[in-house]
Amino acid sequence: MLELSINEPDQLVKVAHALSSHTRLNIIKLLLNYNNLNVNEIGEKLGIPVSTAGVNVKVLEDAGLILTEILPASRGAMKVCKRNFDDVRLILNPIAGYRNKDQVYEIEMPIGHFVDIDVQPTCGIANSAAMIIPEDDPSSFFFPECRTAEMIWFRQGSIEYRFPRALPRNVDVKTIEFSLELCSEAPNFNNDWPSDITIWINNVEIGTWTSPGDFGDHRGKNNPEWWHDSSTQYGLLKTFRVDKHRSTVDNQKISDVTLQDLKLDEAPFIRFKVGVKPDADNKGGINLFGRGFGDHEQDIIMKVLYEAPVSD
Repeated sequence: MLELSINEPDQLVKVAHALSSHTRLNIIKLLLNYNNLNVNEIGEKLGIPVSTAGVNVKVLEDAGLILTEILPASRGAMKVCKRNFDDVRLILNPIAGYRNKDQVYEIEMPIGHFVDIDVQPTCGIANSAAMIIPEDDPSSFFFPECRTAEMIWFRQGSIEYRFPRALPRNVDVKTIEFSLELCSEAPNFNNDWPSDITIWINNVEIGTWTSPGDFGDHRGKNNPEWWHDSSTQYGLLKTFRVDKHRSTVDNQKISDVTLQDLKLDEAPFIRFKVGVKPDADNKGGINLFGRGFGDHEQDIIMKVLYEAPVSD
């Protein structure tokens, strides 16, 4: 549920504007019945021009009411939409003693700053200047220059990071999430190359997302000039989240693992691991993108939503 009060006027205005159109309300209703639709499908089902559907989808997306994802299509790419909330609560009276208690701790980890890696070929590492290790040599992942990595790929195995747990004392953690751009790993690229990619937080298996392919139908927006057009070009930006009730990927449930299972208070760091298990049905590998590659200018971002104690 999305809950907003008059103490948050900017977001309240944005959401109220998004809900003030019959077209946008029809889009929200449509996504309840169909779960995922691309912009063309929304326009067709509502009998409106695709351009009109696209403009209204953008308003809903900016307000946080729907989530969108760019996926490869037979010609170029398509924007796929899904609902983000089932309920919206607007509180129009000022909340007494309001302190904006919910706060966010955010940190971005360069993909080269891994603390452990156990991978099998095909594998490799590149930065924006060049390949920085010989391809298909797992032992090379332990050279110091690998910390400059902006692109990492491997067919099977895992890679682990440690994020500092720099939170105030006695906070109530509401959610923890990790967002990263990734896809499968195929020879050159193959848009139809599924891979079962599993996520662990603090050594607890959160769940598995199946990447549909290794994408190369358009050149990655951030790729350096030297990167060949026949290689992997971009991934999908995925958000893995754990709250007090479940674990999700892009707000779709993937397991019953909760924050309590993660035991976040037991160490000054939070482990994050991503990999392809030996017994995976689809051993299609992983491409992991940093700021210098792919379509999204980011590395791995961890966000922790927490409620700080309020003192009068």
